[in-house]
Amino acid sequence: MYVRFFKRFFDIVLSFIAIVFLSWLFILTSIAVFIDDPGPILFKQKRVGKGKNFFMMWKFRTMKMSAPHDTPTHLLANPDQYITRVGKVLRRTSLDELPQLFNILIGHMSIIGPRPALWNQDDLLAERDRYGANDVRPGLTGWAQINGRDELEIPVKAKLDGEYVANIGIAMDWKCFWGTVTKVLKGEGVVEGGTGRLETEKVLEEEVVSR
Repeated sequence: MYVRFFKRFFDIVLSFIAIVFLSWLFILTSIAVFIDDPGPILFKQKRVGKGKNFFMMWKFRTMKMSAPHDTPTHLLANPDQYITRVGKVLRRTSLDELPQLFNILIGHMSIIGPRPALWNQDDLLAERDRYGANDVRPGLTGWAQINGRDELEIPVKAKLDGEYVANIGIAMDWKCFWGTVTKVLKGEGVVEGGTGRLETEKVLEEEVVSR
C-alpha cells in the first residue's frame, strides 16, 4: 500500500509544499547564477527513470558557458576551472538539485530512491537489473547516497540500491531522508550525481557538462 499509493502521494504533497515555500530561494539562486555567468539558469540532462525509460532531469547550471559541451567532467584537464563561483556553493550545499522538485512533482522521480543513472551508464544499469533497482522511481537522494555516494564502486552502489528496493517502506525512506539532512548540514553534498569515483578511468560516471 505504501509503495503503490502513499509514497507517490507524499512525493506530490511534499514537493509541492517545498516548491511553494522555497520559491524565494529559486528566485535568488536564479539571479545569482545569471549574474555570475550570464546564460541559461537551468540545464537539463538525459537520465534513466523507472522501467529504464528516459527523462530530462533539471538542475541549476553550475558550469560556465565556456565549458566544453557534452564532455564528461572527468575527461576535462582541470574541471574546477569551468565551475562558476556560485556553482561551487550550489554543489557544496546541493542547492543545484532544487529544480528536481519539479521532476518529483511531475512523476519522473521520487524524493527517496536510487539516484537516476546517466543514459550511457550501461554498467550501472546492468548491475541494478540484478536487484530490481531499475523498476522503481529514481530519487533525489537514497540509501546509497548516505552510504558513500561518489566513493562507491558500481557493484557496491548497485547492491545498496538493491537493499533499498528490498526494504522499501516508510521506515527506510525516513532513514534516508534524515540521513540526507545530516549529510547536507555537514556540507558533504550527498545528492550530486556520480558513481564510482575510485574507478573513473574505467567507466563514464561523472555528469556530462551542460553549458
